[in-house]
Amino acid sequence: SEMCIRDRVSTQSTGPKTRMSFGQWVIGPPGAGKTTYCHGMAEFLRACGRDVAVVNLDPANENAPYKCDLDISDLVQLEEVMAELDLGPNGGLIYCMEYLELNSDWLQEGLNKLKGKYVLFDLPGQVELFTNHDCIMKLARKLEQWGFRLTAVHLVDSHHCAEASKFVAVLLVTLSTMMKLEMPHVNVLSKIDLVESHGRLDFGLEFYTSCLDMEHLAAHIRDDTRMPPAFARLNTVLCETIDMFDYVQFCPLNVSDKHMIASVLKVVDKANGYCFGGLEGENMAALMGVASGQREWRYSQAAEIQDIYLDTELEVTIPSDDDDDDEQSCS
Repeated sequence: SEMCIRDRVSTQSTGPKTRMSFGQWVIGPPGAGKTTYCHGMAEFLRACGRDVAVVNLDPANENAPYKCDLDISDLVQLEEVMAELDLGPNGGLIYCMEYLELNSDWLQEGLNKLKGKYVLFDLPGQVELFTNHDCIMKLARKLEQWGFRLTAVHLVDSHHCAEASKFVAVLLVTLSTMMKLEMPHVNVLSKIDLVESHGRLDFGLEFYTSCLDMEHLAAHIRDDTRMPPAFARLNTVLCETIDMFDYVQFCPLNVSDKHMIASVLKVVDKANGYCFGGLEGENMAALMGVASGQREWRYSQAAEIQDIYLDTELEVTIPSDDDDDDEQSCS
């Protein structure tokens, strides 16, 4: 049967460069809180005085809580794709994103109307799109050509910290995503207020945000009598691989906490260069004077957050004098 999706042929323009726009490329596994993050971040940015637009590029995202300035469902609908091509949800999502890539002129036309705004892109949660498939990476490259300076904000549900082997899997997915996309990257442990909803943490919060001692994590898995020896050896090798790259660290976030949103935003703004443009005036300082003050040690920040949200006793890790800046702690 004939597809109900309107047929378009990409005629991408190669005209002169337009002025720079900034934004966030919000990604992460299903249930990580991407849509909630976009809604909360958009509200916070408007309170700071930024002109914000939210673009929904997730065909499975229905009834989004935010005002959508551009919606992929106007181009292609997941349910129609699944029905017409007899595909499941995963295959349908891949088809929709490939269709968007093929018809990128639709996206460019819509984004041209949002020039000058700070744009949040809400993307699908299918992990393969970021770790194996090329369409998301190619879309990001096109946006760079169109004058967008983006930071990939990769959200991961913090409840995975409650089990060491799950946290290793999270680190692998995060590392694979960073290597695949090759963008300025900020990793976020979302829903930090629910971090112990699936059990108490084995280590202090800073252990999970800094990811500095993978050998200690591997040893903890080896010491678990429930784990088969082969599984323990596998996790040891995986931890060594993660430690060898030394890329992955996280910012904790409770999206309803404006101080934590401000901390994440500061890191994102440094990553995409927004903070160097003098674009914000005094609104941010007026709203978040505390958050825009002098930098604290990461240990102090982790201790404060843990004091609020966790019952676990803090495992002390003293920062060295040559610790990297805040933005490196999350990218």
